[in-house]
Amino acid sequence: MVSRNDHARPSATAVDRSAAAVRCVDVRLQRGDTVVLDGLDLTVTTGRVHALLGRNGAGKSTTFRILLGLMDADSGTIDVLGDTSMRGGRSRTTLERIGASIDGPAIYGHLSAFDNLLVHARLTEVGRGRIEEVLDIVGLAGTGRKRARHFSMGMKARLALGIAILTEPDLLILDEPQNGLDPQGIVELRHLLRDYAAAGRTVLVSSHQLGEITQLADDISVLADGRCRYQGTLEDFAPAGQLEQAFLDLTLPDAARSEAA
Repeated sequence: MVSRNDHARPSATAVDRSAAAVRCVDVRLQRGDTVVLDGLDLTVTTGRVHALLGRNGAGKSTTFRILLGLMDADSGTIDVLGDTSMRGGRSRTTLERIGASIDGPAIYGHLSAFDNLLVHARLTEVGRGRIEEVLDIVGLAGTGRKRARHFSMGMKARLALGIAILTEPDLLILDEPQNGLDPQGIVELRHLLRDYAAAGRTVLVSSHQLGEITQLADDISVLADGRCRYQGTLEDFAPAGQLEQAFLDLTLPDAARSEAA
C-alpha cells in the first residue's frame, strides 16, 4: 500500500467536534430472547479515525450492518451522513458516499484484481484511471491477470480495501481490516487510513488488535453487553501501555461482574 504522507493525529481543536458523520442514540435490537443492542449510543466525528472495540459478540458487526442499512434496528435514532432512515436501508445517495468492507472480503474469485474493481467502477461510473491508482495504493498493481481465488488472505484484504476506497467516499466502514495483513501491510494500512481522515473524511473500524489501535485511532467506543461503555479519545481512556487492561476491565460481562461483586 502506498501512503502519500504520514499524518499526525489531528488535535481536538483541529476538527469541528459537533460535526458527526455517524450518530446513534438509544439503538435497540433483539433477536428472539437475545438482546443484541441495548440502548447503543455512538457518535463518530467527521475527519477522525474512530475504532469500535468489543469482545466477540459485543455487537460491532451488527452495528455496522445497521449503519449500512443491511439490518433494521427495533428502535432508536440513527443518522449516517444526514440519512436518518430507520427502515428499508440507506438511500442510494447516502450509499454512494460510503465505502465498506464487513464480514470479510467480498470479491469475485474468478476475476483479477483489476476486473474486480472494474465491476464496481462500472456500477459507480468510476474511470479506469482510478482503478489503476487504487491498485497502486493498495499494493496490487503487479498482480496482472492472476485470479483473486489464488490470492493470499492478505492480498484479498488489500483488494477489499481497494473496493471500499474506489469512489473516494466520505465515510469508510471497515470490519477488522488488518486481518490477513503482514506487519508491513498493517503499517501501510495505518498510514493510508490516517491520511484518509486527515483529508477531512471519516474512518470507522473495528479491531481486536489493541496494540495497532493505539497507533491508528483518534477516538474509540467500547461495546459490552450491547451498550457503549466508553466513548471518547484514546488518550482519555487509558494511559500509554494500559489499553489492553483497561479494555478487559471495562468489558467484563455483566454476569461475571455481578459474580465478582
